Amino acid sequence: MSFSASVLTLYPEMFPGALGLSLAGRALEAGTWSLEAIQIRDFATDKHRTVDDTPAGGGAGMVMRADVLAKAIDHTAPAGDPRPKLLMSPRGKPLTQARVRELAAGPGAVILCGRFEGVDQRLIDARGLEEVSIGDFILSGGEPAALVLLDAVVRLLPGVMGNAVSGDEESFENGLLEHPHFTRPQEFEGRPIPDVLISGNHKKIAAWRRDQSERLTKERRPDLLSAQPLVK
Repeated sequence: MSFSASVLTLYPEMFPGALGLSLAGRALEAGTWSLEAIQIRDFATDKHRTVDDTPAGGGAGMVMRADVLAKAIDHTAPAGDPRPKLLMSPRGKPLTQARVRELAAGPGAVILCGRFEGVDQRLIDARGLEEVSIGDFILSGGEPAALVLLDAVVRLLPGVMGNAVSGDEESFENGLLEHPHFTRPQEFEGRPIPDVLISGNHKKIAAWRRDQSERLTKERRPDLLSAQPLVK
């Protein structure tokens, strides 16, 4: 059984990109692994193929909608699909060689490429997405990160290298990981937007976001906390 990668993206033309060349490209042509790039807009329901909306609680930018992304994920990975569902995100756990090896030993991966300010947190929770970061920096979208992850994984697939390989407000802007995002619909699969974000009380919204950022940073990147004392 070959490694099967499905990438959900607003720019499917970015794939396979560099993955169609060199070792990964030869392995793709040989059927050692497979890749499908799926257009997220195909799952929008309006004539404009809208995939984003304004952030609950206010703020700059747009947030990718949970309902549209849920349809895309469920179509790509229906019940019983054993592949892990990954979200390329700057606030995710750093990608390590150990995790790369785990992925390479599995059946494949479903990879969601975020855009804009991020993805509605309820989608992340509802579909059990594993947030993955490739470093402490911000990209214009998740596609380059997905290419990096897949390149790291594909080279470890049996036969690709020819030898056994031994292995040795935005996130990071304020020293903390970014708080969860939410947008319409008001309720998604029984999960409502937190009341504070629709309260209109901007002081409470700011405090909630700060608290969420501190909590996420403590859980996922405690090393960042040493560079900046927490402020209440």
